[in-house]
Amino acid sequence: MVTAAVAQTKPLFIQDINGLNAVKQGDIWLSHEHILVDFIGADSINPDSWKKSEVVEQVLPFLLELQDFDVKYFVDATPQFLGRDVLLLRELADKTGLKIITNTGLYGARNNKFIPAYAWKNTAEELAEQWVEEFKNGIDGTTIKPGFIKISVDNTDSLSPMHRKLVKAAALCHLKSGLTIASHTGKSLALWPQLEILSEQGVSSTAFIWVHAQAEEQETNFEKAAKAGCWISLDGLGWEIDQHVEKLVYAKRNGFLDQILISHDAGWYDPQKNEQKIKPYTPIFKTLLPILRSKGFSEDDINLLISVNPSKAYGIQKRRIKSSGEKP
Repeated sequence: MVTAAVAQTKPLFIQDINGLNAVKQGDIWLSHEHILVDFIGADSINPDSWKKSEVVEQVLPFLLELQDFDVKYFVDATPQFLGRDVLLLRELADKTGLKIITNTGLYGARNNKFIPAYAWKNTAEELAEQWVEEFKNGIDGTTIKPGFIKISVDNTDSLSPMHRKLVKAAALCHLKSGLTIASHTGKSLALWPQLEILSEQGVSSTAFIWVHAQAEEQETNFEKAAKAGCWISLDGLGWEIDQHVEKLVYAKRNGFLDQILISHDAGWYDPQKNEQKIKPYTPIFKTLLPILRSKGFSEDDINLLISVNPSKAYGIQKRRIKSSGEKP
């Protein structure tokens, strides 16, 4: 599979809740988190079922903790029909100073529970146009625009027609917008068919983030993915540390630390629960980084993980596969 991207010819930009920002090395990121998630399903979800004021009261203290660690960018990976609420995100961004990034796309995992009825009828091209419309003109009648594409697939090496359609739609949207594709994938079984679909559409795998890659147990599959060119997101640090450390040591030892993203997959407010049990967004800074330093990770290594890599991964850029005769 040919995966080389067109050489970067202009500065990259990040799109957060409040607009475009030029990529700035040194800004600290959390690249996969959640503020609110509602698992009720696409047929039943209703934004009126949560009070923004209550969500803000519950979540704000956890976000304010990030000021102690100079976190600048916070990627909210909650997609449409699972509780994406851009006005809530803007309020929290204004109260914290965080640059919060939201998304466009649809979430197919869990047997399509979060897929709306229209998506069954629409083609990949039609879905892509809807996502591009959000990128160009804003989400839900607001001026707030997505900073990446969020999709998900069930973990199988033979994607269902719906999930193939989601991946194709993401590829088509990327070609028109330059937004990076972050796909909830898990083990690598479902990674390879997604990269094949991107290749068929002429999209470089450098435009793709393998989300929840920490679920993969075979270390050689990380090397295979790195050679293919995609980003590898180890984003379960809100839940477990030790296995993440092993995978990070492996990535450093085998020379692909510059393709690794780390985050917590933490939070979140759940409207279906009476009692909230929100996980903090700080274990990376309080626990993981000291462990990595003790294992010989340099400050440059750590800067790759929390600043350089995510700024490159989420930089808006159309990443096409080059033809064999094309000059770099």
